[in-house]
Amino acid sequence: MTRGTTEFIVLATTKVGENAVVVHTLSREWGRRGFLVPSARKAGTALLLPLNILEADVVENPKSELWSIRNIQARDTLNGIRSNLHKNTMSLFLSEVLFRTLRDGAYEDGLYEWCVSSILTLDALEEDFANFHVRFLLELAGALGFRPTFADVAPFAGESAPLLKPFLESGFSQAMLIPLSGQQRSDLCDTLLRYLEFHTDQPVNIRSLAVLRELYR
Repeated sequence: MTRGTTEFIVLATTKVGENAVVVHTLSREWGRRGFLVPSARKAGTALLLPLNILEADVVENPKSELWSIRNIQARDTLNGIRSNLHKNTMSLFLSEVLFRTLRDGAYEDGLYEWCVSSILTLDALEEDFANFHVRFLLELAGALGFRPTFADVAPFAGESAPLLKPFLESGFSQAMLIPLSGQQRSDLCDTLLRYLEFHTDQPVNIRSLAVLRELYR
């Protein structure tokens, strides 16, 4: 049974057998959910890159809770992300954060729309985006309903606490211009990941943060 065309954000993929993959997605209708793509090679691996925004038909399987998707198409090309090493690496970090933070079946009103807006903003930025992932973590906490204040986050920050205030008190454009070293960005990300881990009550071990550390040294 086909349930019609739906939009998805790709969070991660897991290989199943020789040619199939499970695509872990976030959507407006289903929240965080995995779908089977039986012919991943035919669909194209580039189509299933993390943070890609897709349109596909959902096909219900009456014998399994693992439904499949077919007729997959890219809703947006994201050339601004894919053609830039720093943005592409950042997209791996952001998708892993969402994958580790959101539980299967999790649904937050407005989360999908916020994620799409964030992805398209990163894609469109031509300069001054080095702080984007720090701002993303703060806004994600808000999108999940935590509404972080300095008093909330400071206990997780240690010596990085003074760096938090400018981000919490600035709008998006101003936050992109806050001068930070690569180490300071990394420390802030560690702080905000610990904050998310505390509030989601599950480990948030982000392996791609190490790649960002190296890139922004």
